[in-house]
Amino acid sequence: MSETKQLTLPITGMTCANCVATVERNLKKLDGVNTAIVNLSSERATVEFDAAKLGLGDMIARVNRAGYGVATGEADLIIKRLADDNDARRLEKALTNLEGVLEAQVTYTTEKARVKYVPTIVTQAELRRAVAAAGFEAVELGGQAEDAEAKAREHEINEQRRLLITGLIFTVPLFLFAMARDFGLLPAMFYETAAMGGMERVPAPWTNWIMLALATPVQFYVGWQYYVGAFKALRNKSANMDVLIAMGSSAAYFYSLPITFGLLAGHVYFETAAVIITLIKLGKFLEARAKGRTSEAIKKLMGLRAKTARVVRAGLEAEVPVDDVRVSDVVLVKPGETIPVDGVVIEGRSAVDESMLTGESLPVEKKPGDPVIGATLNKLGLLKFEATKVGKETALAQIIKLVEDAQGSKAPIQKLADQVSGIFVPAVIAIAVLTFAAWYFLVPQFPNYQFTDSRFTVALINMVAVLVIACPCAMGLATPTAVMVGTGKGAEAGVLFRNSEALERAGKVSVVVLDKTGTITKGQPAVTDIVVSHQSSVSSEQLLRVAASVEKGSEHPLGEAIWAEATTRGLGLAEASGFKAEPGHGVQAEVGGRSVAVGNVRMMQTRGFALNGLESEVTRLQGEAKTAMLVAMDGKVQGVIAVADTLKEGSKEAIEELHRMGLKVAMITGDNQKTAEAIAKQVGIDQVLAEVLPEGKSAEVKKLQSGENVVAMVGDGVNDAPALAQADVGIAIGTGTDVAMAAAPVTLMSGDLRGVARAISLSRKTLRTIKQNLFWAFFYNVILIPAAALGYLNPMLAAGAMAFSSVFVVSNSLRLRKVKI
Repeated sequence: MSETKQLTLPITGMTCANCVATVERNLKKLDGVNTAIVNLSSERATVEFDAAKLGLGDMIARVNRAGYGVATGEADLIIKRLADDNDARRLEKALTNLEGVLEAQVTYTTEKARVKYVPTIVTQAELRRAVAAAGFEAVELGGQAEDAEAKAREHEINEQRRLLITGLIFTVPLFLFAMARDFGLLPAMFYETAAMGGMERVPAPWTNWIMLALATPVQFYVGWQYYVGAFKALRNKSANMDVLIAMGSSAAYFYSLPITFGLLAGHVYFETAAVIITLIKLGKFLEARAKGRTSEAIKKLMGLRAKTARVVRAGLEAEVPVDDVRVSDVVLVKPGETIPVDGVVIEGRSAVDESMLTGESLPVEKKPGDPVIGATLNKLGLLKFEATKVGKETALAQIIKLVEDAQGSKAPIQKLADQVSGIFVPAVIAIAVLTFAAWYFLVPQFPNYQFTDSRFTVALINMVAVLVIACPCAMGLATPTAVMVGTGKGAEAGVLFRNSEALERAGKVSVVVLDKTGTITKGQPAVTDIVVSHQSSVSSEQLLRVAASVEKGSEHPLGEAIWAEATTRGLGLAEASGFKAEPGHGVQAEVGGRSVAVGNVRMMQTRGFALNGLESEVTRLQGEAKTAMLVAMDGKVQGVIAVADTLKEGSKEAIEELHRMGLKVAMITGDNQKTAEAIAKQVGIDQVLAEVLPEGKSAEVKKLQSGENVVAMVGDGVNDAPALAQADVGIAIGTGTDVAMAAAPVTLMSGDLRGVARAISLSRKTLRTIKQNLFWAFFYNVILIPAAALGYLNPMLAAGAMAFSSVFVVSNSLRLRKVKI
C-alpha cells in the first residue's frame, strides 16, 4: 500500500543551475519519487515520494552518487536511567526508527548517545522527546537545534575561504611575475639570442619553471574540486560549470607544459590558468556569503523563539527549556519577557507586542480567554496562560515552515532559465570548439590579418575565453534568490506566501475582490434599530426576546448581534426547539409553541409572508447601510431588527492605495443591493456584487476572470474558502479561520486590509527584480560569449566577469530587503 511523504534535504556542493538539474534528475530516477524540486539559493531539495518503495537512505545515497552531499548534524546526549546494555540497544532502536535519523550509537558504560541526523527533517528537541518516550532522560545537548544545517553551510564557506586564500598566496605573485616578464620590467629575466636581422631578447627558461611551480598548487589543490565536480557531472551524462572551468584552466595549463619542458617554442599561460581558478573561487566565495544573507529573514524569525519558559507544575514554579513545555502546561510570563508558546490567557491582563509576526505596530490588549502567540513580547502586566500549541504546532513554527516551503518552490518564470541551463554547457563547449576551429583554420585565410602569436596559441586562448566567460550560475540564481528575499521580506511585514507561484501571480493582479463582512467591516455587527409593524400587537422588547431566543443557536455574526443585544438588556430568553439555519436567508425555530422565522426579505418572500407595511422601513434602513432582519411569528411578519457592521480601521485608506496602484476593486456580499451600495460609497468601491449566496461567491469570481483579468479574492471566513480557491490569487485575512488560510496562497497575519496592497506591491517588486536578474544573466551570456569568440576578451578578464556576474545577481536580489512596501 502506497504512503506518500514529503521530505526536505539540505544539499551541499551545488554551484550552478546544471547542478540543480543533475540533483533533480538523479532523485527522479529513483523508483517511488513523485516529484523532486531543488532550489539553488536555499540549497534544499523537496522530495515527494512513496514511503513503501524507498527511504531516506536511498535518496541520500543517490545524491552522493551524483557528486553532491546532504548536510547532517550530530547530537551528543547524556542519557540517564539506563539499567543495562539491553536498555542501550532498545534506545538505539527507538532513535534509529525516528524519521531523519541516519545513525544512533548508545553506549551503556559511558551513558552517552551520539546521533547523526538530517536537520531539516528532525530537530534535537524531537530527539530528546524520543528519548523520554522510550523511558529515559536526555540531560545534555551538544549544540543548538537550528544550528546543524547552518554549521554544515559555514564549514563549506570556511573551506572556500581557505582555498581562496591559498589561491591568492600563489596567484598574486605569479600574476605580478608574469606581468613584469611580459612588459620587460626586470632585465634579469631575459637573455639575448641571435635571430633573423640581429639579436632578440627572450625570457630566460628558468622564469617558466618558477611560473610552473606557482601555478601547480593552484591548478591541482585549489582547483581540484572542479576536476572532481566535472568527473561526476560527466559520469552522470551531464555537464556543469565545473566542466567549463576544468576545461578552460586545463587547456591553458597543459598547453604551457611542453613549452616549459623545451619541447615547443612559445609563450606560457600558467598565470591565465591560475587567475581563472582563483577569480572563480573568489566569485563563489562572495556569492556564498551573499546567498547566506538571502535567508536572514528566516534566521530572524527563528531568533524570536524564547529559549526557556517558566511553568507551574504540581504547584511549583520551574524554568524549563521551551522544547520541554507540554500542551496544557500553565506558563507564567513577566513584563518584558517573550511569550514562549501559543496559549490562552487564564489570569492577568497585559498589552502584547505582536508586530514581529503580524506587522501591526500597536500592542494588543490581552485578558482572560484571549489567545497569545509564542515569540510575541509581553509589555505591561504578568500573564498566566495555558499552553495550547507547542513545538512544530506553534504559529511561529508554522510561519517558518510556510516561508521555507515558499522559498523551496519554483516560480513559473524560472522554467525558461531551467530549460536554457539544461542545454547551456554543451552549447558553450560546442561554441568553444567552433571558435578554436575558426581561429585555427579560417582566420589565417584572411590576407590582411596579422597574428600576434602562433595561430594555435591564439585559437586556444580564444577558446579558453569562451569556456570561462559562460555563466550558468547567474541564470540558476536569478529567480530563487529574489524569491527567498521576497518571501522573507513578506514574512517580516506579516504577509505569507504559500509558494513562489503565488508570489509571482500576485504581481499580475488587475482586479481585487473584497468580501464585506470581516474584511472591509469588523464583522462584529450591533443592533441599531427595532421597528414593530403597526399591525402587530407585540412590543419591541418582546420582538427582540423572541428573535434572540431563536438566534441563540446561530453562529452567524448578525444572529450573535441580536442575542448580545437581548443579553445586554437583561431579557430572559425562552428555550427554542427545532432550530434550522438556511445559509444566505435566515433561521427558524419553535419558541413558546410559536413558529418563529428571523431572516432577510428573500426568506419572507420565499415563504409567502406579507411584510405588513414594513417595506418603507426596510428600504430606509438598507439605505443607511444597515441589514434589516425581519421577524415573523406563525407566518406573520411582526417587525424588523436592524443590524449594522462598522468599518475596519484603515479599510478606506487600503482601497485608496489599491486604486493608486491602478487596480479595480469589487466588493462581494450576501447583503441586499442598497446596504451594499451604502457601504461601497463610504470606502470607494468600483463594483458591488450584492445578494450573493455563500455558494455563489466562487461563480461570481469566475465571471470576473473572463477576459484578461487576473483576480485576487480577499476573505476571512469559511464561506470564502471556495472563492479563495477559485481566484487567481486567494488572500486570507489572518483574523479569520484556518480553513480560509488553507485555501489561500497568500495569508495576511494581521486583519488590516492595507496588507493586500503590501502583498501586491512586494510581488510586483520581486517580479521586477527577477526580470532584471534574468535579463542580466541572458544579456551577459548573449553579448560576452560572441565577444570572447571574436577574440576581444582575455581569458583572465573573462574569468573575472564570469565570477562577478552571479555576485551581481545575488546582490541585486538583496536590494529587495531595503525596498518599502
